Amino acid sequence: MNAKAQDEHHRQLSDGGFRASLFGLSDGLVTNISLMLGFAGANPGHSVVRLAGLAGLVAGAFSMGSGEYLSMRAQKEMFEYEIDVERRAIADYPAAEQKELRDLFVARGIEKDLADRLSTDLMRDPDLALRTHAREELGVDTAATGSPWKASSSSFLFFALGAFVPLVPWLLTNSGNEIWWSLLLGGVASLAVGGGVGWYTRRGVAKWAIRQLLVTAASAAVTFGIGHLVGVGTVA
Repeated sequence: MNAKAQDEHHRQLSDGGFRASLFGLSDGLVTNISLMLGFAGANPGHSVVRLAGLAGLVAGAFSMGSGEYLSMRAQKEMFEYEIDVERRAIADYPAAEQKELRDLFVARGIEKDLADRLSTDLMRDPDLALRTHAREELGVDTAATGSPWKASSSSFLFFALGAFVPLVPWLLTNSGNEIWWSLLLGGVASLAVGGGVGWYTRRGVAKWAIRQLLVTAASAAVTFGIGHLVGVGTVA
């Protein structure tokens, strides 16, 4: 396969798995490092920060997983309902659906005679007619309406993975340098996540790596500052 053919190869992005994995990993990293440094800024003690990190990991992973499942389930059921409506219309009113398809082709710039032949040929195969109507009218591929369980499990696992990174020092050591280790690990992970996004989207590895690092750093700095200003002594 030559370079041009490789560049023109398209990936399957419609099932939601990659999107959920990507946002889960990024959200887990940003959320937990911000949460933990917010607590650390108040200087409540090692065990409190560690507990906050563990709670953030578990609660966030379940929240992301369940939220992704419910949203994808709702979207999938909506698509399936609309596709079923279209399926019944094709079965009950084939002439009207053929005319509708022809008009859609004409609206896209296809000559009327060619649009008429295309729509007539497509309507001879109910499955092909359904896929064409769904794509043209609904913008949906009947074979790729998404997998709620795949999106949910990806979101859960990758959020937990991202949230685990800044937690590692608080689980392994009590030397007093945990904040710096969390920052270091979070920074490296941010560069890796951002670089991965840039590579996958073909929008620039360095640009996305720096963008992810800046977002993570800004979130952590704000929450640490708030925690430091509030402090445990001011909490009633």
